[in-house]
Amino acid sequence: MTQQKEYFNYSKTGELINIPSPTSSKDDFNFFKGKWKIKNRRLKTRLNNCTEWIEFDADQEMKIMLHGLGNIDHFYATFDDKPFEGMSLRFFDTQTKLWSIYWSDVTKTGVLEEPVLGSFYGDLGVFYTKHLFEGKEVLMKFEWDKSDPNNPIWRQGFSEDDGKTWEWNWYMYASRVID
Repeated sequence: MTQQKEYFNYSKTGELINIPSPTSSKDDFNFFKGKWKIKNRRLKTRLNNCTEWIEFDADQEMKIMLHGLGNIDHFYATFDDKPFEGMSLRFFDTQTKLWSIYWSDVTKTGVLEEPVLGSFYGDLGVFYTKHLFEGKEVLMKFEWDKSDPNNPIWRQGFSEDDGKTWEWNWYMYASRVID
C-alpha cells in the first residue's frame, strides 16, 4: 500500500467531499470513445493481504451521450469460466465540475452501485466514494491515467484508513481497437 496526494476532505459530520479540478470538463472522457481490448488484473480476494492475481481479457465499447454530458460503456469478458457483462454510466455536473461514475454488472442483479465522484487533474482522473464491502465501510477510489490516450489505464483501490493507504485490487490496461 502506498501513500499519495488525495483530492477529497471530510465534513465535520463525516460526509465525503470530493474536490473538483478547476479544469474539469464534459470532454474529460472523450479519449475513451470507441472500442477497446482490455487486459484485466484483479486480486483474487480483497482486504486480507492477498497477493494472488486473476488475469482475464475483455472487450469494451464506450459511446458519448447527452451532448457530451454523459457516456456509457459496455464491458464483456469471460470470468471464472462464465460470461461476464458490466456497464458504466458517467455523467458530468456542470455546476460542481464533478463526474459521477456508476457501475453495474451481472453479479449485481441489475442494480447500479453508488457512484464514485471526481474529476481529472491533468491526465489523471481521481474518483472516490464510501463503499460497503463485506459489511464494512471502506473508501473506494478509481483512477484513470489517460497520459497515453490509446492505452489508458484504470485502477481501483480500497482504503480502510480514510485514504492514508490503499490496496489496489483491480487494474485494466486498455488498447484502442482500430476499425
